[in-house]
Amino acid sequence: MQGLDFSVVLPYTSLLWTGAWWTAVLTVSAAALSFVFGILFAVAVLYAPKLIAWPVRFVMWLFMGTPLLLQLFLIYFGLVQIGIDIPALGAGIIGLGLHFAVYNADVLRAGIVAVDPGQTEGARSIGFGRWQTLRHVVIPQAVRNTVPPIGGNMIALLKESSIVSVIGIAELVHSAQLGISETFRPFEFYITAAALYYILNLVLEGGLRLVERKVEVSR
Repeated sequence: MQGLDFSVVLPYTSLLWTGAWWTAVLTVSAAALSFVFGILFAVAVLYAPKLIAWPVRFVMWLFMGTPLLLQLFLIYFGLVQIGIDIPALGAGIIGLGLHFAVYNADVLRAGIVAVDPGQTEGARSIGFGRWQTLRHVVIPQAVRNTVPPIGGNMIALLKESSIVSVIGIAELVHSAQLGISETFRPFEFYITAAALYYILNLVLEGGLRLVERKVEVSR
């Protein structure tokens, strides 16, 4: 019976750290995309004409009701058939970003609705238009009030980023699998990958706590 031998991982340290780097790049890029589109989706659902609001609702329903893996396959393999060839990294960022954008949109929509109507009335009374009020008063307050749940979505995004290995992105799990294919030592590589994910998660949680503290100070 063979015991664990982590010395087999050492020659692949650079490969694993490169995978961790690309996991971080993927997570940050997809998180930014999910935040921007989350705001756009939330505003469209609440304030846009039905001609825009209903298609946005449909897109949200579609992304909430189908698996992330299927969405990645459709973006990376499916769009090629209609002449849209997106590189693997781009497809991963778009897939993860849009998948979590719909969840951020739900959170932000609730945050926008929860803003005191008096804030809107006050802004309009000093001459702000509808979109100026949204941009300068309502949305900033909604974002501040929803930092914790959006942060939770970002942590989930980091964990789900491993799924993009199926379309060939050399992130952490993919890098671990390359090492396993050469050494046939899955436990050591998967445990090491789990430890690196934990480190990335701690860094992300630390950043989110810093953002939450700054938000509390700014209230």
